[in-house]
Amino acid sequence: MVKATAYSSDVGQTDNSPFVTATGTRVRPGVIALSRDLLRIFPYGSRVTLQDSAGLLNGRTFIVEDTMNVRMSNTIDIWMGSRAQAYQWGARSVTITGIR
Repeated sequence: MVKATAYSSDVGQTDNSPFVTATGTRVRPGVIALSRDLLRIFPYGSRVTLQDSAGLLNGRTFIVEDTMNVRMSNTIDIWMGSRAQAYQWGARSVTITGIR
């Protein structure tokens, strides 16, 4: 299990380029950022599924295109289109599985 939080393209939640991921792509639904420890397991470009106990994410595929601040560990950040959506998500425990 890992912690899953959410972020939006607000400068306060990102760096100074809130619409561009660490890989140089534009943020969009289905993009996630990983903490550096998880990025070693699921490198950029990896496709993963996330499962949460509420069943909100089950079966959804995400692509790893961004990373988080170095102080974060064992955490996934899911991009959302608005700050309100990100706050509504909050923080949850999820299971991450790589897709081959």
